[in-house]
Amino acid sequence: MKKLTAAFLGLVALVWVDQASAQTIRLGTLAPEGSVWYNVLREMSEGWREVSNGRIQVRIYPGGVAGDDADLVRKVRIGQLQAAALTGVGLSDVAHEVSIFQMPMLLRTDEELDYVRARLAPKLELLLEEKGFKVLYWSEVGWVYLFSNQPVRQPADLKPLKIWVWAGDAAWADALKDGGFRPVPLPATEIHTALQSGLVDAFSTTPVAALSFQWFGLAKNMMAMKWAPLTAAVVISKRAWDRFPEDLRPEILAIAQRAGEGAKVQIRRQEEEAIAAMEGYGLKVNQISPETADEWRTEIEATYPKLLGKSIPKGIYSEVAAILEEYRGAGDR
Repeated sequence: MKKLTAAFLGLVALVWVDQASAQTIRLGTLAPEGSVWYNVLREMSEGWREVSNGRIQVRIYPGGVAGDDADLVRKVRIGQLQAAALTGVGLSDVAHEVSIFQMPMLLRTDEELDYVRARLAPKLELLLEEKGFKVLYWSEVGWVYLFSNQPVRQPADLKPLKIWVWAGDAAWADALKDGGFRPVPLPATEIHTALQSGLVDAFSTTPVAALSFQWFGLAKNMMAMKWAPLTAAVVISKRAWDRFPEDLRPEILAIAQRAGEGAKVQIRRQEEEAIAAMEGYGLKVNQISPETADEWRTEIEATYPKLLGKSIPKGIYSEVAAILEEYRGAGDR
């Protein structure tokens, strides 16, 4: 009997120790359930559970229930959340250098984005980690395009229109205003109402967002020019990361990165599918000539002095400009 009692107590002790060592990661994201981004987080979560024998559990809060990017950053900092899927907007709140990806007309193709991000990732990850955020994997939301309630092909077509810009991005709003455009700063949650009321006539976003939120129904023109990529990353607080068993960390990180890499192809394909779906509901995709693209580039590059040193550090811009020169000069790509 004493042996049975001792065995039972030993078993209870083992269970208690295992529960005590278990770790629940609360992860917030704007991505809705069923989306590519959400499914990737689920895949990562399941991988972590398996490799840790259930000691690491991830609880996902999708669809913005935990707040927007600014809220997610704040909640990770104070420990209400341990992880978050952030767009470049939220990442830039942590380390301004990440905003280089959103600089308009700087990057032109997926290949350039991949090349620059691969070169910058170690530096950006270190900067974010110094602020308490460890990058699990880099992702993307898609390329941003211009949508409007009337056709826009040349800069002169856009200047009379009222164009939505992110509330709080004063540097970009001022740069546009100095260039003769009419920016209207608003939260993204107010775009639909602003289009209905005529407060704005145009906005820039990814095709998936335009389709998901049905904004394109009130602005059925899309200019066929990539404005900028909207990058993203899944991050975890350094405090939570340091609590993971040291021997598991390499595999935990590998699982996350495999999930993120697998999602990239899906996300890029989804962009094409979203455009096709919107065309089926009356969206007009307005093509532009190479000469007009150059005109846009000249117009937008004139705003760079207003952005550099304010929303975008000068050093990171110089570094990316050198990387792009190297890439574009290395033969036909």
